[in-house]
Amino acid sequence: MSVTAHPAGAGIRSWLDEAGERLRIRAERVPLDALADWETDEDSGAVRHRSGRFFSVEGLDVRLPRHPVSHWQQPIIRQPETGVLGILVKRFGGVPHCLMQLKPEPGNWGGLQISPTVQATRSNYTGVHGGTRVPYLDHFLNAAARHRVVTDVHQSEHGSWFLRKRNRNMVVEVTEDVEAVPGFRWLPLAGLRQLLHVDDLVNMDTRSVLSCLPRRATGGTPAHPTADVLAWIERGRDDSGMTVERRPLGRLAGWRRDAGRITHESGRFFDVIGVRVEAAGREVGRWDQPMIAPHGVGVVAFLTARVDGVPHVLTQLRAEPGCADRAELAPTVQCTPGNYDALPAAARPAFLDDVLDADPRCIRFDTVLSDEGGRFHHSRSRHLVVELDEGAERPRRPGYRWLTLDQLHGLLRHGGRVNMQTRSLLACLSALTPATDTTAW
Repeated sequence: MSVTAHPAGAGIRSWLDEAGERLRIRAERVPLDALADWETDEDSGAVRHRSGRFFSVEGLDVRLPRHPVSHWQQPIIRQPETGVLGILVKRFGGVPHCLMQLKPEPGNWGGLQISPTVQATRSNYTGVHGGTRVPYLDHFLNAAARHRVVTDVHQSEHGSWFLRKRNRNMVVEVTEDVEAVPGFRWLPLAGLRQLLHVDDLVNMDTRSVLSCLPRRATGGTPAHPTADVLAWIERGRDDSGMTVERRPLGRLAGWRRDAGRITHESGRFFDVIGVRVEAAGREVGRWDQPMIAPHGVGVVAFLTARVDGVPHVLTQLRAEPGCADRAELAPTVQCTPGNYDALPAAARPAFLDDVLDADPRCIRFDTVLSDEGGRFHHSRSRHLVVELDEGAERPRRPGYRWLTLDQLHGLLRHGGRVNMQTRSLLACLSALTPATDTTAW
């Protein structure tokens, strides 16, 4: 059976419309106490599934010396199992294409988004939910014996909302015909990257996997040798002084359970809510679950500059309570601005005003993209890439380093060093360069 590839952009609207007839989802907010198959632990206050699988919402106490906010408590999602985020690739006429699916998630802004070929937790793909089998899963679970593995690396999830969560990011190249079942389509890699310019269309997991693709080295001398960067990361992790301890969810300072949700007394940050989901075209048609619902749209941004003609991005080493290794490389800016309105001016994130007030002529990328819709409800961040004027002085600040794209992609190959928001922005940077110029496999 022959398969069909589609030029990205051509027919995307019709694909969305056609899929929308079959893949529908409705998420209704309900009180946490009313969630079917979920319960609140009497001692810890944690919200857990009765099966003991999937995930739980628990409490943390966090101390971060020398930080503008040095002590806080918060809810966090604990999901110790590792999921699979995988994209199948195949060359049509020598042009790399990706097998993508349109997937509805209960937290998606706008419903359907373009997702990896496989996007599944271990509980889901082992059938704990009792649903149908995940399509194309075997191409990834048995990849090395059957196909060419382009990349296979464990990467972190959101360090503010997930506790030490990692997913296996995979790209597997096939040579045989693989038919796209309903809801899936082969899209050219270059076209898929261009779709990153569309608000809330390409989901977070797709962006994470795309960032892990091998990239042709551009060369040039970096501002900081990679050996020095690695040493800086390890020193920063050791010097962060961050301590994270579990605390009963029902007794977190500043948080209260009221009106069927968990919320901060300031009205900022995020809520833990309950949703009741009805879905068509998913492995399971109906379920309940808790979700994190942030307040406000976030900002993730790179400042970029050329150092001796070589493009660099300004990264920070950011400690987050859910990070397995205490700290990872984050974008120049990573925050939700509204969370800082009531804090001292010293707490305002560095470089935030530089990117928000940037001259439009210096903005190379500006799109609002959604976070993971399976656990986060209507979570979105404005993705910005701002290039400094040629000859402008490059800002320097403790805890920040100017790195080349070659260096960042080299660090990505090993996992645990580059956070989700940085990977998302790296995928966006690929939308500014034709895939034929960067693809290295």
